[in-house]
Amino acid sequence: MRRDIEFNADGVKLRGWLYKPNKGKKPFPTVVMAHGFSGIKEMGLDLYAEVFAKAGLAVLVYDNRCLGSSGGQPRQDIDPTMQLRDYRSAITFAQQQSECDSNRIGVWGTSYTGGTVCAVAALDRRVKAVVSQVPFMNGHRNLQQFLPIGLVQGFHEMLDEDRIRRVSGKKSAYVKMCSLDPNEPHVFPGEETYNYIHQYVDADPKCTWENRVTIRSLEYMVEYDVTGYMKMISPTPLMMIVSEVDTTTPSDIALELYHMVQGPKDLKVISSNHYGAYTEKFKETSAAAKDWFVRYL
Repeated sequence: MRRDIEFNADGVKLRGWLYKPNKGKKPFPTVVMAHGFSGIKEMGLDLYAEVFAKAGLAVLVYDNRCLGSSGGQPRQDIDPTMQLRDYRSAITFAQQQSECDSNRIGVWGTSYTGGTVCAVAALDRRVKAVVSQVPFMNGHRNLQQFLPIGLVQGFHEMLDEDRIRRVSGKKSAYVKMCSLDPNEPHVFPGEETYNYIHQYVDADPKCTWENRVTIRSLEYMVEYDVTGYMKMISPTPLMMIVSEVDTTTPSDIALELYHMVQGPKDLKVISSNHYGAYTEKFKETSAAAKDWFVRYL
């Protein structure tokens, strides 16, 4: 049902899995997918891929560059522009596989890549359907809601200091992704992110996830904005899945951008926080995405 794959993306080896259905005749309609900010494929993407494969879809799952099993330096450096381009390289690779129908390609993204797949769908007409789950859409606006007001100045000072470090020829410094200690510098405060990630880390001693990202990644996050792509998605069908209580990627931003899309489109709202999309609401989110891909691919 699943085999390991690797492909070249602008000089970087990206690695992952290719799923194919147990029944039916190839080539199959295919979904390309990657995880969100710092996430790796073992953090639940296999479960989504299995749901899609059981519905007759091939699935290409891979780790973003500099993360997990994929190549790229510096490690834990998260560049959304390169991730957008890597999705397009992944589509090209999928089109070359005998299991995959090159004319029926969909893209799925979540959180950080939830916004990215909207841009991919707008730019790449090979994409015939897109699912954007609990998406991060606009870095500046997201951080205005996400960061406590008292931390904003210090956050930007940290970015400025790291830029000075890089201009002087040094490498970007690192900051922790998550911590249960509120006094320890880290990107995503609170228990939600920590508990979601560590359910996988604690269960797998071979887990490749690292609790750090470059500070440069946070500068890229501030610059991130897919607003201008939304009106360009149509006529590619878009499904957006948002959470009612999302303090990580606030849904008001996603809903505003969703209404910019002319259609065809559909919106699913789940009663959970951000990470509930992967856990207690997994059956809902995976079924909605599966049905969307089956319908349009």
